[in-house]
Amino acid sequence: MNEMTPLAPVQPRVRKPDWIRVKAPTSVGFAKTRELMRSKSLTTVCEEAACPNIGECWSKKHATVMILGDTCTRACAFCNVKTGMPRAVDAMEPQNVADAAAQMGLNHIVITSVDRDDLPDGGASQFVKVIQAIRRSNPTTTIEILTPDFRNKAQAAIESIVEARPDVYNHNLETVPRLYPTIRPGARYYASLRLLESVKKHDPSIFTKSGVMLGLGEERLEIHQVMDDMRCADIDFLTMGQYLQPTPRHAKVAEFVTPKAFDAYASIARAKGFLLVASSPLTRSSYHAGDDFERLRANRVSKLGAGFVSI
Repeated sequence: MNEMTPLAPVQPRVRKPDWIRVKAPTSVGFAKTRELMRSKSLTTVCEEAACPNIGECWSKKHATVMILGDTCTRACAFCNVKTGMPRAVDAMEPQNVADAAAQMGLNHIVITSVDRDDLPDGGASQFVKVIQAIRRSNPTTTIEILTPDFRNKAQAAIESIVEARPDVYNHNLETVPRLYPTIRPGARYYASLRLLESVKKHDPSIFTKSGVMLGLGEERLEIHQVMDDMRCADIDFLTMGQYLQPTPRHAKVAEFVTPKAFDAYASIARAKGFLLVASSPLTRSSYHAGDDFERLRANRVSKLGAGFVSI
């Protein structure tokens, strides 16, 4: 496993521009969401990854649950989730997630996880159990999953999740291939692409989704190439957001990309054929996920005709 050493070099932090600033969370809704997550012993990526949108989302009772614990077996240079040896998998977690979804009255839920390279299937079976528990308790709730790459695990691990039929299968490429050795050293760019391509081949009705961070030192044409690679893998939904340095021990921000530049990337991505594109400095994988899912469905019907039956 690739553990981030405590002696990782300190990187200078750059002052954020006005367009990236958000207010501290103080609402009653935020407090209630936090209390519910604590009562169910659930971890959220909103907190662990220090998401800038946590105040807005939690005030609306929207939270992205992070299963399989709070400790990752990898140490990506951009990620704020702690690295180490994770605890044993919680057998009660699937039902606790389903219960939380019911109490929050969620129409759409996003489930992600840490990387669990220590598990034989990378944690795929826990994703399946969570999907099944939500279907039993909340049959009308649509389910979006954001999985690790399951690197070096059997293809059967991915196929088992696909067979559980989430509505959206998300796996983020995160950055351009050139930056993988320093930004995402435990992963492989083309392995991630093949994962998403295999999901679509196994069940074309499942929406596929992936995202990249901007501001890590990527070049404009490299982002265009990533878009082309995604379209070759038949990915439906692209998200693009600004990378923010979590701590001085993480990769530094090479550039704060302007909102105008994000809009330009979005226009190019739409022209390349994505069903949906979300692109702004504060865009994150699960930001406005429920509303985006409804747009995804509507765009598919518009593209393929009302006779297409989606999940």
